[in-house]
Amino acid sequence: MKVAKIKNKIKITLALILLSASAFSQGNLPYADGKFIHFGFSLGLNAMDFNVSPTTNDSVRVSGITPGFSVGVISDMRLFRYLNLRFTPTLHLGERKLDYSFASGNESISINSILVSIPAYFKFSAERKDNYRPYLIWGGGLYIDMARNKDKPVLLKPTDVFTEIGVGCDIYFSFFKLAPELKFAIGFNNMLTPYAERTTGNDPDNYRLSTPIEKLTTKMLTLSFNFE
Repeated sequence: MKVAKIKNKIKITLALILLSASAFSQGNLPYADGKFIHFGFSLGLNAMDFNVSPTTNDSVRVSGITPGFSVGVISDMRLFRYLNLRFTPTLHLGERKLDYSFASGNESISINSILVSIPAYFKFSAERKDNYRPYLIWGGGLYIDMARNKDKPVLLKPTDVFTEIGVGCDIYFSFFKLAPELKFAIGFNNMLTPYAERTTGNDPDNYRLSTPIEKLTTKMLTLSFNFE
């Protein structure tokens, strides 16, 4: 009997050692990707931009890129081994500058934006290698501009629909995953409110700066660091 008990203890000990070795060989957080749902947050930088279509021979362009700040929350659902569905509402603070070249001289204006992004993404992950797992991400959603100012020379519409694509890499640490992620978004809507449709800000200066533009569409580059 004693011999049988000793054999059973040895078997159990060996099994535990093998399980521990298997988990260790997978690196940090070996079971993190098996969770059906998990949460996190993101911090990052953004660069907002416009595609500008002018209506006249006067030149209108975006001058340079002004860095902005982004913060968001992450909800992630595992669909398959290599595919996840993600919902990441994010707040983007940023600024865009328009430069005008008139026959009478040059002029610039700033457009501040506080965008609430409500997107959904598909995350396509590669096979994990040690503590690294690269991925592609694609999706889209809705922008809501909380900083819309009806007295500005160029009045933007309050909402936009966009698509976004990006790349990233999950890096596994002992207690969390960190994922640097770079995404590029393109808006579909013409964000310019025509001067004739404005109910406020109807003055000659606003007319002069609004009417040279036929169409404004949104572009944005975002570098985020996801903690999950």
